[in-house]
Amino acid sequence: MTRIAVRDIPPRATWALEQGGVHPLLARLYAARGIRSPDELDTRSSALLAPDLLKGAREAATLLADTIAAGRRMLIVADYDCDGATGCAVGLRALRMMGGTVDYLVPDRFTLGYGLSPEVALLAAARSPDLVITVDNGIASVEGVAELKRRGIATLITDHHLPGEALPAANVIVNPNQPGCDFPSKALAGVGVMFYVMLALRAELRRRGAYTAKPEPNLAALLDLVALGTVADVVPLDRNNRILVAQGLQRIRGGQMQAGIAALLSIAGREPARAATFDLGFALGPRLNAAGRLADMSLGIECLITDDPGRALNIAQQLDAINRERRTIETGMREDAELLLASLDPGNRASLTLFDPGWHQGVIGILAGRVKEKLHRPTFAFARGNEGELKASGRSIPGLHLRDALDLVAKRHPGMLLRFGGHAAAAGLTLREERLAEFEAAFEQVCRELLSPADLSRTLETDGPLESGYYSLDAVRLMQQEVWGQGFPPPVFADSFEVLNQRLLKDKHLKLKLQKGGQRFDAIQFNFTDGSGGGSATAAPDRIRAAFRVDINEWNGTQTVQLMLEHLEPA
Repeated sequence: MTRIAVRDIPPRATWALEQGGVHPLLARLYAARGIRSPDELDTRSSALLAPDLLKGAREAATLLADTIAAGRRMLIVADYDCDGATGCAVGLRALRMMGGTVDYLVPDRFTLGYGLSPEVALLAAARSPDLVITVDNGIASVEGVAELKRRGIATLITDHHLPGEALPAANVIVNPNQPGCDFPSKALAGVGVMFYVMLALRAELRRRGAYTAKPEPNLAALLDLVALGTVADVVPLDRNNRILVAQGLQRIRGGQMQAGIAALLSIAGREPARAATFDLGFALGPRLNAAGRLADMSLGIECLITDDPGRALNIAQQLDAINRERRTIETGMREDAELLLASLDPGNRASLTLFDPGWHQGVIGILAGRVKEKLHRPTFAFARGNEGELKASGRSIPGLHLRDALDLVAKRHPGMLLRFGGHAAAAGLTLREERLAEFEAAFEQVCRELLSPADLSRTLETDGPLESGYYSLDAVRLMQQEVWGQGFPPPVFADSFEVLNQRLLKDKHLKLKLQKGGQRFDAIQFNFTDGSGGGSATAAPDRIRAAFRVDINEWNGTQTVQLMLEHLEPA
């Protein structure tokens, strides 16, 4: 059941924004998202929060500056997703700009799992570093840090995940979510934390006089990487994150980007001059993530750290091929999931726990997300991992903090979860295969306690009707140039239309011609037959109420406005 809701649009805030020079359409969209003053829309880099506000940043800068001055070796231990890859690339590029000797290591997610485990610590130690730096991981790596400490290797943890009950005994920890950190933005991605540490390091080197006889490194040149990792990790786009993303997009649109970013845009068929957050999240991010899901994220990192356009393009082509393979695997897994779901009644459940022995553990996160979107239930998808173990990736709905829910399960069933961690919206865990049924019952019980019946009904928030004059290419381009994402959602409108004609494409995508007030529109709803559209597989009614995005469709060199339907129902 999906309910279309319309956001409240405060008229006073809308008026204030218009008076401040904001376009009337954007003024009402921003007002509905909590913006009250034009000052809040300032995306200049000077408006960023100061690095000194981030607990541990200054201490990290001192540690790094001392390491560089002594000519010691550094090793970055990265995570295997897009956030980890971009954060690793930012660290490598920035440290090398500032005279550091640094290399990187990405653990094999299938054999070593997530984070700086003792096994990963041994791999890192074999490279003989003096300092190990984590990016997008490490806040829970108590044993791994202890292993490095026993070997006389210093550690700097940079992470953004929620800490557990005990913090690792690292030399320095930088994480906006650690106890005692008053940094106003708790939503920094792993790449954002690394960027802030590099800003603090440059300031420390400046204090030491490193740039009296030579120019300072331009860290703004790395903001394309920061924007990509921030959007791809689906962290909330609070004001500080919107500034980071806006600055990165500005560089990409101006042709000032890493060779790897340019190559990925080219392979995806996207124009840098028109790059938007949608391109980062749905074109570049999945291609980088595919390497971590099916192969080795080192391939993605190499794409982001090379300055050779030819090599970058070659790697981007490999990443594209891996992503196509990922899509094929995912299609098969979705078909398996539909068979499993046919034996369940999701309406009588508060959660879904799915497992198939043949599923690929690199793709279960995507599968969990698809099922969650379709059925609006917190969902875990499991695949076989190491001997006798199952690994799961989960996605949640508003109203259930997934990592906190797992913490409650772990407290009630000691020893059942071998490992777990994550965020409000996404989390992962490992358990023994024989305890799967026990986990399913325990997780269902927790979800029933924490979720209300209203939480289990999907509410699609919209911006109401779109004024007739804004169904134009100019208005669509205006909206696409803005920074939208998690916590600051892209515009979705709602209105009623007459259906003039309709047909199914490839037996699942519904193509329509709609009319309202004398205006006619082309529209499409993808995967109409899989239940996500709220209609039958054969036809939409003659009059519909639809929630939709407006997009630009290009065909034979001609651009037209097209409505992308998110949901439709009888008017």
